[in-house]
Amino acid sequence: MELTMRKDVPVEETWDLSLIYKNEEEMQKDMERVKALADILETEYKGKLTDADSVNVCLDLYREFMEKLHLLGSYCHLAVEVDYYDTALQERSNRMGLLMAELGSRLSFIESELAEAPEAVLKEAMEKSAPNRGYLGDILRAKPYRLHPETERALAALSQSFRVPYTIYNMAKLADMRFPSFNVEGKEYPLGYSLFEDSYSLDADAQVRRAAFRAFSGKLREYENVTGAAYNAQVQQEKAMATLRGYDSVFDYLLFDQKVSLEMYHRQIDLITEKLAPHMRRYAKLLQRIHKLDTMTFADLKIAVDPAYDPKVTIEGSREYIEKGLAIYGPDYVEMVREAYRDRWVDFGRNQGKSTGGFCSSPYGKNSFILLSWNERMSDVFTLAHELGHAGHFRACNGAQSIFDTDVSTYFVEAPSTMNELIMAHYLLKTSEDKRFKRWVLSCMVSNTYYHNFVTHLLEAAYQREVYRIVDAGGSVSAQVLSGIKKEVLQKFWGDAVEIDDDAALTWMRQPHYYMGLYSYTYSAGLTVATEACKRIETEGETAVEDWKKVLRAGSTLDPVGLAGLAGIDITTDGPLLDTIETIGGYIDEIIRLTDELEAE
Repeated sequence: MELTMRKDVPVEETWDLSLIYKNEEEMQKDMERVKALADILETEYKGKLTDADSVNVCLDLYREFMEKLHLLGSYCHLAVEVDYYDTALQERSNRMGLLMAELGSRLSFIESELAEAPEAVLKEAMEKSAPNRGYLGDILRAKPYRLHPETERALAALSQSFRVPYTIYNMAKLADMRFPSFNVEGKEYPLGYSLFEDSYSLDADAQVRRAAFRAFSGKLREYENVTGAAYNAQVQQEKAMATLRGYDSVFDYLLFDQKVSLEMYHRQIDLITEKLAPHMRRYAKLLQRIHKLDTMTFADLKIAVDPAYDPKVTIEGSREYIEKGLAIYGPDYVEMVREAYRDRWVDFGRNQGKSTGGFCSSPYGKNSFILLSWNERMSDVFTLAHELGHAGHFRACNGAQSIFDTDVSTYFVEAPSTMNELIMAHYLLKTSEDKRFKRWVLSCMVSNTYYHNFVTHLLEAAYQREVYRIVDAGGSVSAQVLSGIKKEVLQKFWGDAVEIDDDAALTWMRQPHYYMGLYSYTYSAGLTVATEACKRIETEGETAVEDWKKVLRAGSTLDPVGLAGLAGIDITTDGPLLDTIETIGGYIDEIIRLTDELEAE
């Protein structure tokens, strides 16, 4: 079970970054073009963005600049994500980051001059150019928060430095932490970050699972102060930017780009914390009963309802599940899935120094790249379907929109991905009437899709909100404060159904989303939209599917309210969220009913 080194991962289990650039020479060619474009933009347009035509000609060149820069950044960054032990790759990525910061600083005049231009000029430019319309609209919207052009230039030059807290977090987590093995009844078990997250935390053996959690937490604790300092630096930096730009609070600053209201943000956290907690406590009690545990601990929350009924799934075997499950989207979508397997979009390997969890990166003009660690569980199939949801989303919007209109609000961006998990589960439910199979599928939905997005990430969001409240009031946070907040949030949600100890309190150290603004809460927001859209597909069929495809193609031409509305969902009220919570409760009721019947047979 011990993780291999990157060089020993079979090539067929790795992604193929040559799909971006065939070799270093090709990458260097684009790098030279990017530098040349920056020279042209700076020489020919600085101080000259005075009329609609010059604005659009400048932005047409700037779009090409952004497209190539995105490819360069993705190529270097993705190489590091699979091997943080490779210092050469880190150095190349750092050099690229410095170049991007330098060029961004030089070209910061574009936004500054546009922000100072007469509104009539920008509106005329918007009328004349659909590809530039969204970008110019965002300039107008952000105008009240722009700083002096020289200040904006300085901030752009410091952009790489602003990423230092996240870099420190990743280096501590993925490069420096070396986990010792642990023993259970005389047997030695190797331990690593992804080994714990993807394997031991799901282990059906309570002794192994809990011993792994203790050993894992022990190593985290050795790094709690440096991790706490990195996170405090991140939130203090965000508070400083909010103040500099004149926002009322750090929350307003972080939600501005998401294009959602404070009310929508707080509603998501408050309603789920209050309304979902009773359902999840019943689920925890059911797990305790099934597994005959004297006490339900935090380390036990990810175990399966029926661990003996969790079939192993090979990488090749997953293809059939996903192709059939997602066939509802039509032949073009299925062909994308086939292409992802055939052309190695996915990095399945399990190796030391690789990022944990899963993500999908979709550089404009290229295919997507999906990172995960394959453990031969059905949960991996759901994870891959999730990430393919992102791939399908950005293939659609990148193909339909300019690069300026593909920066989809994080409030909505998890809807297409979580939608795929639900579509997969509904497909599986239709394939068998066997009670045990149905219970297994339903428990996959609750323990994977909804637990991950409506519980894990939501509780992260509740914790994160308390951190920002402290910072907004002028305070700072240390590791001890962060652990205290996390423990209190967990205890409030789980009540007396789950024992929350000091190891559980260290969960704040495990999530990179904290370095991405108010991101954690958006998983539940996206899944709320996905749940309601999936219900429409189940009842209305092709009409709802076609509406969903329109949503995917829309990119960021609409805000989250508009995107949800295009799918027939009104997220300006609490109705969709309350309905989704009741849906989760209904799944748990059904799992309990099936468990009772199976135990009675």
